[in-house]
Amino acid sequence: MTTATPAKTQYEAVIGLETHCQLSTETKIFSPSSTAFGAPPNTHIDPICMGMPGVLPVLNQKVLEYAVKAGLALNCQIAPYSKFDRKQYFYPDLPKNYQISQYDLPIAEHGWLEIELYDKASGSATRKRIGITRLHMEEDAGKLVHGGSDRLAGSSYSLVDYNRAGVPLIEIVSEPDLRTGQEAAEYAQELRRIVRYLGVSDGNMQEGSLRCDVNISVRPVGTETFGTKVEIKNMNSFNAIQRAIEYEIDRQIEAIETGEKIVQETRLWDESSQRTISMRVKEGSSDYRYFPEPDLGPIQVSSEQLSTWKAELPELPYQKRERYESELGLSAYDARVLTDDRAKAEYFEATVAAGAPAKQAANWITQDLSAYLNANSELAITDLKLTPANLAELIGLIEAGTISNAGAKTVLPKLLESGGSPTKLVEAEGLIQLSDADAIGALIDEVLAAHPKELEQFRAGKTKMQGFFVGQVMKKTNGRADPKLTNQILAHKLTSAE
Repeated sequence: MTTATPAKTQYEAVIGLETHCQLSTETKIFSPSSTAFGAPPNTHIDPICMGMPGVLPVLNQKVLEYAVKAGLALNCQIAPYSKFDRKQYFYPDLPKNYQISQYDLPIAEHGWLEIELYDKASGSATRKRIGITRLHMEEDAGKLVHGGSDRLAGSSYSLVDYNRAGVPLIEIVSEPDLRTGQEAAEYAQELRRIVRYLGVSDGNMQEGSLRCDVNISVRPVGTETFGTKVEIKNMNSFNAIQRAIEYEIDRQIEAIETGEKIVQETRLWDESSQRTISMRVKEGSSDYRYFPEPDLGPIQVSSEQLSTWKAELPELPYQKRERYESELGLSAYDARVLTDDRAKAEYFEATVAAGAPAKQAANWITQDLSAYLNANSELAITDLKLTPANLAELIGLIEAGTISNAGAKTVLPKLLESGGSPTKLVEAEGLIQLSDADAIGALIDEVLAAHPKELEQFRAGKTKMQGFFVGQVMKKTNGRADPKLTNQILAHKLTSAE
């Protein structure tokens, strides 16, 4: 897009997301077939999800539980009474040729989600609350695989895999409260954090467990009326969501500026060309001809069920971030990194509970341990041989002056690979820090005597030579000399010598 910056500042985007989240149940929403990913085509099917005559759907109780928990975590009002509806739409990969969904009485409505927009330059984060219009349950369609080659259409035949047909979904519809691609990407990431914390979904975009469709329009700044809405599909990463929105904002502004009419349509994000492409004119809800699903009774959530499921909710990511900053004194960045994954947050909290100062525990986990996990991507933090208690022990050795920070980094690889007591390993490796002032003083005297030329340079005003002398002491002690004490004694001796 070639829209000039001044023109862009005259407009604002209005953005909402529709997110389909696959629930982590063992079986499908209305039938007993497995939901496991990666099975050979058409092996996880049954008469119900295949739409055979005479079969009846039965709601999976776990789907209802997971949907309610997700609604509660998103601060929604849970409907005491809701129902399923038939959505009449030709799905070539859904054998019934209609989808069981929820229309006018969804399971949850009127919620919100808080996002944090982190600014690397300032190291701070700003919070923004995004409204949730509704959350409802529905079944997924199957999958079409297009093959062959056709000069016009690009393929000459299609194969269908019904394994995914009937897999349980929740669809989460946001209010049009988002204004930028960054906000939308952060909203989607926070949504994934929440469902992962709850354990109701793995949120893997690469497997289709989390799919986001964007609704976007632009309008002149200060205008209350919405512009013409365009939907964007086919975004398989958070970066793609942000880039697709940024492109579409520019495209729509340019169209308005040049007098081109924007039509309500569905567009696809093309990763290779980094642009959106028109797919079809957008259908309205009236095109789906909804009516109540006659084969399923109404859903009633009792107050006892609601209380039980609410009590089972974990502390959520935004709650942890707030607590880490206010109670533990962590920076917005550290809190954000630690809470991105529930297992990492729990590892951190266990390390602090074992006695480690919060900041030091955060540093080791977000830096050294994260670097190790990045280099060994098949491992999760729960797979590490280094337990939170042992990490706290290692940090305690540094705090007590028993071992230097460099010494701790020396033994860390062995602790990560084999575990065990850091104290015993430090003793076995001969890395206990030298903190005897007289012994360090004697070593400094030897270093100064052995380097008269460098000593003269220091006395001539080249104060950086102090670092050279510290390095020589460290070399003589294999890094065991207490750096702080060494610097103090050396500074005194250099000053006295003058």
